[in-house]
Amino acid sequence: MNRENKRKSFIKGYYKTHPSNEVFKCKTCGRVVVPTGSGSEHRNHCPYCLSSQHLDIEPGDRSANCGGSMDAIAVWIRKNGEWAIIHRCRICGELSSNRIAADDNPVKLMSLAMKPISNPPFPIERIEEISKLIDEI
Repeated sequence: MNRENKRKSFIKGYYKTHPSNEVFKCKTCGRVVVPTGSGSEHRNHCPYCLSSQHLDIEPGDRSANCGGSMDAIAVWIRKNGEWAIIHRCRICGELSSNRIAADDNPVKLMSLAMKPISNPPFPIERIEEISKLIDEI
């Protein structure tokens, strides 16, 4: 049974209280994803490319009708120091946050973390000039 059909076969909120042990094929990279090794009972993204699928409105509710692929666009650090991935849906643009898993690709995670440094919102060669302007304020 694929993920789209499975989410419709359970009562609302089922995944909030029950582990998700399903094996699925990533819609982005095509690899088979197994939940073992993730360090969580709720595997919700591909450990290889970090992509997800838009299934939830609230975590675990499986009530989103979109079903679009969600790209990993950034990482952030929660209050407790845990890293989380920010996903954006390719179809509707919805943003969501998912904690990282133990078996996530560390190179992909660091690549997301370094994206603002490698592609700053201003010309990096003007950083000294910008710093002086800020000091004058």
